[in-house]
Amino acid sequence: MQKQIKSALISVFYKDNLEGIVKKLGEQGVTIYSTGGTQKFIEDLGVSCVAVESLTDYPSILGGRVKTLHPKVFGGILARRDNPQDLEQLKQYAIPEIDLVIVDLYPFEETVKSTTEEQAIIEKIDIGGPSLIRAAGKNYKDIVVIGSKDQYADLENILASQGGATTLEDRRRFAAKAFEVVAHYDAVIANWWMRDEAAPAYFQTSVPQGQVMRYGENPHQQATFYGDLSEIFNKLHGKELSYNNLVDVDAACQLIAEFTDTTFAVIKHTNVCGIASRATLVEAWVAALAGDKESAFGGVLVCNKQVDKATAASVSEIFFEILIAPGFDADALEVLQSKKNRILLQQRQPVKTTKMFKNVLNGVLEQGIDKGNFEKWEEVGAQPSTAAQRGDLEFANLVCKHLKSNAIALVKDKQLIGKGCGQTSRIDALRHAIEKAGQFSFDLKGAVMASDAFFPFNDCVSIAHDAGITAVIQPGGSIRDADSITFTKEHGMAMVITGMRHFRH
Repeated sequence: MQKQIKSALISVFYKDNLEGIVKKLGEQGVTIYSTGGTQKFIEDLGVSCVAVESLTDYPSILGGRVKTLHPKVFGGILARRDNPQDLEQLKQYAIPEIDLVIVDLYPFEETVKSTTEEQAIIEKIDIGGPSLIRAAGKNYKDIVVIGSKDQYADLENILASQGGATTLEDRRRFAAKAFEVVAHYDAVIANWWMRDEAAPAYFQTSVPQGQVMRYGENPHQQATFYGDLSEIFNKLHGKELSYNNLVDVDAACQLIAEFTDTTFAVIKHTNVCGIASRATLVEAWVAALAGDKESAFGGVLVCNKQVDKATAASVSEIFFEILIAPGFDADALEVLQSKKNRILLQQRQPVKTTKMFKNVLNGVLEQGIDKGNFEKWEEVGAQPSTAAQRGDLEFANLVCKHLKSNAIALVKDKQLIGKGCGQTSRIDALRHAIEKAGQFSFDLKGAVMASDAFFPFNDCVSIAHDAGITAVIQPGGSIRDADSITFTKEHGMAMVITGMRHFRH
C-alpha cells in the first residue's frame, strides 16, 4: 500500500548530501519539523521549517541533550493510522502525524577513534536519534525512516521517481536498514564500555560490510568481507581480492609484523614457506624463495621495506598472486604492473587486531592474539647458544609461531631452510622439515630447530642431531623434559626453553 509523505521530522548530525532531499520535500509541500543546526540548514536553503520547540512547547534543554524526547513528537511517529483510538488521541492532544523521520546519529565511533577523553566520548552517545529510529521503524507500515546519511541518495531517488509516495516494501526496507544502523551503534557503544572486561556476558561485535566476494573458500560457498581494507592498504594494481586471498594476506601481515630487520616472506595457504632476513631486500627475497621454490608458485609475498627495481625484477621472474610492501619505488611499480591480474598492496599501517574469533558448536570462541616470542630464555643444553645461534633461534621461533601445528622450523643464517606444519605427529613434522631441506640441497649442519610445543620424548632431538642440527628452541613443560635436555647435554647441543607455547590450529 502506497503512503504519501506529507510531514517529516529531520534531525541530523551530518548535513552532507541532504540538500536535494530538503528541496524536494519543499517542492512537494511537505511540512518539515526540525531542531537546532538542522533547522538553520533547512531554512538557509529557502525551505520553510517548523521548530520542534513550537510543537512541544519546550525549548531544547540540558545543553541540547533533550530536544525531541516528547509525546508530541513520538506520538506523531508511533500512532497507527489504521487504529481509530490512536487517531482520536492525536486529535485530542493536538499531535500532528509524522510520515518521514530522517536521523543521522552522533559520530560516536569517529569520536572514539580521535580521542580518549571520556567526557567527549560520552557526549557523543546519541539518545534521541536511536529512539526516533526505533519508533519510526516499529511503525514502518505508516512511516518512512532514514537512519543514516548513507541512505540519503536512496530516499532522494524515491522522492523524485515516485512523487513523494512510498510502498510498503520501501518502508520495510528502510526500517530494516535503520534498525541495522542502531544495532551497530549500540554494539560499538557497549564494546567501548566493556573494553576492559576480560569476559563480557555477551559476544557482540559489529563491523560494516566491505564487499561481497565472488565466492568463498570454494566456488560453491558464498562469502562476504566485513571490514575496511582501505584503512590498512592502498591497492595499487590487480584484480579483486578473493576470500582465500584475504586469509593469506592476513597471515602474511601477522608474520611480517614480527620482524624489524630487512625481511621477505612467502605465504602459501596461511603457512610461511619461505622467509629470510638479509642486508638488502633483493637478497632477502632471493633467500626466501630458495627456501621452497616449488611452494612459492602462486603464493602471497610480503616484505617490510620499500620495494626497489632490482627486487621487483627478481620477484617478477615467478608467478605470484599478491605482493604486500610498505611502499614501492616508481620504477619498481612499472616492472610489477606488467601483469594485469597481479595484486599489489601498499600496507599503510599494521593490522590492529587485539582479539581472535572462531565459530564452533553453534557458538563463538574468543581469545587474545598470540603476542610475543618467549617468556624466558633458559639455556639447558650442553653449552649456551652462541650469538649466531641465538639470532637464528629467535628467528626460528617466530617463524614456527606462524606455522600450523604440529610445527617444526629449521633455520640457518636467518633463512628458513626446512619446515613441517599441520602434521598429527611432531616426528612427522620434523621428518617433513628435514626432507624439505634436502629437496633444495640445504646443508643442515649448524642449523637450528624450533618447535611450537614441547618434546615428550627425546626422539625429535635425536633425529635433529643426526641431521646436523646443533641448537634447539622449544617451550618446555613436558613431565619428561629431562629426556630431551639430557640428550642435548650428552651430544653437545644447545637447547633453549622459552616457557611460551605457540600452537596454531
